[in-house]
This record gives sequence, structure tokens and C-alpha cells, in this order.
Amino acid sequence: MQHCQGQVFIVGAGPGHGAYLTLMGLRLLRQADVIIYDALIDAQLLTLLPKNCLHIPVGKRGGKPSVPQSHINQLLVEHCQQGSWVVRLKSGDPLIFGRTASELRALQAARCPCTVVPGLSTALAAPALAGIPLTDASLGAGFGVVSGHAPQQWDWGALSQLPTLVILMGSKTLPQIVQSLQEQGKSQDTPMAIIHWAGQARQQVWISTLGKCVEAMAGSSVSPAVMVVGEVVHLRDQFQAAVPILDFDLIPAVLEEKCFDISAQTRGSRVMTLDLDLKTPRPFQGKTILVTRAASQSSDFCDRLQRLGAVVLEQPALEIVPPSSWEPLDAAIAALGEFHWLILTSANGVEYFMNRLIAQGKDARSLSSVRLAAVGRKTAATLETKGLRPDFIPPEFVADALIENFPGGADLSGTRILFPRVGSGGRDILVSQLEAKGATVVEVPAYQSQCPETLDPEVMAALENQTLDIITFASSKTVHNFCHLLEQAWGNSDWQANLKQVLLASIGPQTSKACIAQLGRVDIEAQEYTLDGLIETMGQFLCAASQ
Repeated sequence: MQHCQGQVFIVGAGPGHGAYLTLMGLRLLRQADVIIYDALIDAQLLTLLPKNCLHIPVGKRGGKPSVPQSHINQLLVEHCQQGSWVVRLKSGDPLIFGRTASELRALQAARCPCTVVPGLSTALAAPALAGIPLTDASLGAGFGVVSGHAPQQWDWGALSQLPTLVILMGSKTLPQIVQSLQEQGKSQDTPMAIIHWAGQARQQVWISTLGKCVEAMAGSSVSPAVMVVGEVVHLRDQFQAAVPILDFDLIPAVLEEKCFDISAQTRGSRVMTLDLDLKTPRPFQGKTILVTRAASQSSDFCDRLQRLGAVVLEQPALEIVPPSSWEPLDAAIAALGEFHWLILTSANGVEYFMNRLIAQGKDARSLSSVRLAAVGRKTAATLETKGLRPDFIPPEFVADALIENFPGGADLSGTRILFPRVGSGGRDILVSQLEAKGATVVEVPAYQSQCPETLDPEVMAALENQTLDIITFASSKTVHNFCHLLEQAWGNSDWQANLKQVLLASIGPQTSKACIAQLGRVDIEAQEYTLDGLIETMGQFLCAASQ
């Protein structure tokens, strides 16, 4: 919806989890035409936006390519002048190390209406969420907040006199910061806390001292982080029990919605009440779990593990890309009327097939004469998002069960089946056994998977430091590709030693066979061959092991 006059709202998203967004920020998100957002915001907040809202990511992350600030300023001005309501969403509070001044000057110069909506600053919230009070009557009557990005600009003699010092953006310059404070007389025994991913389910807190923290953090990736230096860190033991458990969902907790206006000229918006369940069991509390699914598929799985207490690392062992040629799939789509069944065995298959169907100028109506078979709950659910219900789902979520229970029994003579699948590495047994029953199966590549080029440095460090508890595998190919990445990183023999203390968790029998063949063992196999089943079985295993 366009307005007679555009407006820009520079909104603080707060720290980490979207539940710390202010009500005013929430209301503005529900009304936005355009959102221009930073890298550290909670991705769940984007689901609150209107369906036709334009999403523009402009996040800046250290050491990675970033959008120039001048371009961000230009985007704000252009969309405002087009009559859009623009939300510029920033992590924490927009006026604390948020480059907001540059954006305000550009908007004011262009005569664009602009409002700043404060957010809960990470400088204040991160220590609180770690159980550390920034002031105390006896241990600290005040505190200071500085950026650690360029430590040479500060008067460390003055800063060393503060009872409590909070440092943002100091992960890369930690050695210089520590050295500067010690040179100015700060005791090496001064307590220090480093809070990583504050306000998220994967939040981690390291407690050390000024003299030992650099050595303690060697080899660890702790960006983004908030650092607290001061005697108040000792109070964490008293306050930690009062810290909220970060296992609540933001979006499913919308219980009540009412229309209201921010002003006489605004659109109707909605109020959201959050139901924060702080009693959910956390079977993975204190466990670090590595997820090897493709990046495009891992979000929900990772979120669930985090809500159940896990620290999650991601090393995609698959990249899902289009097939090398669309011609076979296009030809099959053109001849859809000749097929009796369409078999889909993955959410990827559904997405790529349906997207190509639409690209060919067709839609779901083209499937009216074709019956649909879906292997797995996730595949069926993805079909339903396209407005389609499967005609057949095998009782077990594996291809073998589809063959055994496929409608028509042992005689499929005259039955033509279209099978869009991964370009290589799929299971040929499904095709061969359907053909053995008399069916004609037309296989076409709908997508292909490939191995990423390198192992993530954070994952390498976790393996070398023996800090991983579980590695999860959701397909045979993720096992093969993950082993390839390890061999590439450490050579043919060294990498196996890094996995001795790690539990290997498999989604089902075929993946387990790959684990045994490539890694020599499998410790956990899902009882139900789904991601939900894998989570449940891992939880049961850990509970039994702790008894």
C-alpha cells in the first residue's frame, strides 16, 4: 500500500531474539512497505511483515563484503520519496554504534519525514541476559560503554579507572584491549565475561580474568560478542538463576490481534500478545550439535535444537542448485497428461518441480489428471503449501515403503510414473522395483546437489578442540560430502581422530549405512525417519545416558 507521503522509521530491534522488540517496533513492522535490515536481527521478525513488503538486507559483518553506507542512505531516500513506509531495522538501539547519524542527515537533506524508535541496547541487555548486573552498591557504582573496533582512539588510562567497562565489537581486538588496560594498571585478576550471540538460544558466556581471557579464547570465534570487565562479573552466580530461558517462539505465540492506529493518518495495525513458555524441557542443554544439512533446509531444524538448549553449529555438506539442463523436466511438464502418477521424494523436488511448472506458464491445475505420491511428512507438507494434497503417502518415510505399499499392488502394467529427482546420487532401487512391477518410470533431473568447497573455520576449531557433542546427518550424501571436506582439511588420516568423542546421529537406515561405511559407526538412528524423529531419538539417547 502506497501513501500520499512516504516516511522512514529507524527502529531498534533489540538484542538477539525477536521477543525483545518493542511494541512500537512491532506495530511498524506490521505496516511496512519496505524493510531495510541489518545482519544480526532475528529472522523471525521478517515473518511479521505484510506479504507484499519489499525486503532489502544491508547487513555489515566484519571481514565480509558489505553494502556501502552511502548506498543505504540512497535506498532510504528513494523508497521514501516513492511514498513508501520504510522501516530501517537495526540490531540493539539505533543510536548506539548504529551509524544512524549518517542516515538522518541524508533523509533530512532530502526532506524525508523520519522517526527514530529506540530499541533495547545490547550493551545493557547482553550482561543482563548473562546474569551480570552492570552496577552494584559495593562492587560498581557506574559503568562505561565503548567500541572495541579501534582501541587506539581511547584514553585507556581513564577507562581503566571505571569500576565496570562494557566493550562492543571488540572480538578481533581483544589482545590490544587487554594489553591497554593492563598497561594502565588494571589488575590481571579483574573478572571478565564474554557474551556470544546475546539474547539468542545459542547464547554462550565465558567467564575468565583480564590476564587469562586471551589465552582462553584462542581459536574460538566469538563474533558478535559483548565483553564486561569488572568485579560485578562475580555476581553472576547470584543473578544467573533469574535470567529468562531463551526457548520461546515469537511467531506462533500470537494469541490476540486488535486493530489500532498509531496516528490519524496511519493504517490499521495489530497488537500481539506473547505467551512465553519458560518450562519447556531442554534435553540438549549444554550440548553442541553440528548440523550438516543444506543451508536452505536447515533453518527449522536448527531453531528447534536451539530452543531445546543446544548450541548449534552449521556446516552445510550439500548445496542445492538447478540441474545442468532444464530440457528433460520441461519435456515431461509438456507431457503431463500422459502420466498417471507424479512421485516426489523430497521438499527440494517439490520446490524445483513446482517452480519450473510455473516458469512454463502452468500451475497446479495442470496436475488435475495426475495422482501425487509423497515420501515423508516434510515432502507432503511442502506440497500442501502449493495447494496440493498427496494421494498416497507410504506408512514409513522411506522409498522402500513406497514400493511395498504403492497403489496397484504387484501389477503396475500400463502405469506411467513421472519421477523428478536429484540429478545424481539418488536411490535407483525405487525405479528398478517399480519397473519390475510393470510400470514405466520417467526419471528427470529437477535439481542437483554438490559438495561445498571448504569446511567452516569455526567447525574446524570445534572439531580440533573436541567441543562437539553430536553431528547430525539427514542423508547419505551429507555423510559422503562431510567426509570429503574433512579429508580435504586434514588429510586422509588425521581427521578421524577428531571424531572419536563425537556422537554420530542418522535420520534413517540408508544414512546409517553410509555412516558405517565412511565413519565406521553410527551411535543414534532416528526411530521415525524424519527430522522430528531424529530430535526425539537424540533427546531420548541423552536422557538415558545421563541416568
